[in-house]
Amino acid sequence: MKFRFTGLGIRRARATLATFGVILLAACTSAAQASPYVMFRDPQCGCCGEWAKHVRTGLDHEVMVREDRPMAEVKAEAGVPDGLVSCHTMEVDGYVIEGHVPAREIARLLEERPDGVTGLAVAGMPLGSPGMEVGGRVQPYQVIAFGPAGERVFASYP
Repeated sequence: MKFRFTGLGIRRARATLATFGVILLAACTSAAQASPYVMFRDPQCGCCGEWAKHVRTGLDHEVMVREDRPMAEVKAEAGVPDGLVSCHTMEVDGYVIEGHVPAREIARLLEERPDGVTGLAVAGMPLGSPGMEVGGRVQPYQVIAFGPAGERVFASYP
């Protein structure tokens, strides 16, 4: 049995394939956008949950919380510099977010995608940073961009 395509048949086949391609691309894009951000934390740390709420609200994105790996191992694998370590580490679209980084700086990172940056960090646990709100007390802190290009101040608070 032989099939013979006329000009109209070929155009319809191409249109069908193009439509299928667009649908497949949209499905893949939606799946990538729907994938959760993954935050690793120590189960005994209370501020991490508050920070995850901040990220969920600020970025309107799901945060999956994992407590199943040693934090030193997670940070080492993620390449977090020793001087920038904090209590939790999150993976976001190929970037590493260490500590109490404000959601707006994560959004800025994802929008700008600066060369040579692996991630952002807020070292320690400064009062007044997201998840560390304590009775209106605030400590100044910096959000540091880190990666192969070195470290630099990405934002300063307050």
